[in-house]
Amino acid sequence: MLPGCLLLVFLWASGPVEASSFELWLEGFKRQAVVQGISPSTLHSAFQNVSPHPRVIELDGKQPERKKIGFGNYLHNVMSQTRIDQGRINFQENRSLLNKTESLYGVPAEVIVSLWGIETSYGRNTGGFDMIQSLATLAWEGRRRDFFEKELIAALGILQGGHVSRQNFKGSWAGAMGQNQFMPTSWKRYAVDANGDGHKDIWTTKADVFASSANYLKENGWNSNFPWGWAVRVPKNVPFSLVTNKTKKPLAEWIRLGVHFQSGHIPSNQTRTLARLVVPDGGEGRAYLVTSNYDTILSWNRSDYFALTVGLLSDFVAKKSAEDAPQFNN
Repeated sequence: MLPGCLLLVFLWASGPVEASSFELWLEGFKRQAVVQGISPSTLHSAFQNVSPHPRVIELDGKQPERKKIGFGNYLHNVMSQTRIDQGRINFQENRSLLNKTESLYGVPAEVIVSLWGIETSYGRNTGGFDMIQSLATLAWEGRRRDFFEKELIAALGILQGGHVSRQNFKGSWAGAMGQNQFMPTSWKRYAVDANGDGHKDIWTTKADVFASSANYLKENGWNSNFPWGWAVRVPKNVPFSLVTNKTKKPLAEWIRLGVHFQSGHIPSNQTRTLARLVVPDGGEGRAYLVTSNYDTILSWNRSDYFALTVGLLSDFVAKKSAEDAPQFNN
């Protein structure tokens, strides 16, 4: 693929040819959509005045250029003191609703809040791109056509079901949407109408946002019997192979190997819990023993940086004050 800027010049210099290419793709896509249950009226309202978005193409073209910034820098950028403070405030303000969600799905309230905070800063930054235009642009552009056509079909189903208005159907340039940034197919599989109003509204209804996030984690294997993991210190005599091959051992075995928990202790009923070591970027003083719940967070976003930060932020959110918070240095 041509670099983003050159691609834009190539695409938009062609003018009428470009427009006809998109229209040709759209005609074929609409035929597929009707076969899959999308009504002609939904298609008509959804695609009025929709054309390829140059900024979406540019951003998609830049994705391979993203550079690794290191876990320490990632933490500094993502988990600021402001985000921690706002997480605690939102945790307390929504405590009743979060407790209800936790009791129904078995997912800790602080984990739900942490995901909410990292994805959209507690609902403040949900994305301003038109969902149909963005997904249509990415499907037509063709780099991942099959993927984005499936997402576009699912997005049209959301509109057809009346879960969000066409005007308010906004999200990220890549198609993630709502306060928990579900892709449309994830919405289709996991979204919940928690308040019973007939809409699975992850844009404005907190009950639906929290329940949908919890349902995602539950369906992907969250186990309420243990946490996501623990910050630890690893002695130098522990073989590095135990980090690289994702070896799982009972916590009692890790303790016998000399791994020290920064919290000072673990509950006695956790000693048989299986965990593996995660040492991002070779350590830099940071190491974590993680459970299968960590892998469940990874199913949301396949990034160790993301999953570790969700876990760490949830630990902070669960504490009422800085004095109670777990040790953390970013």
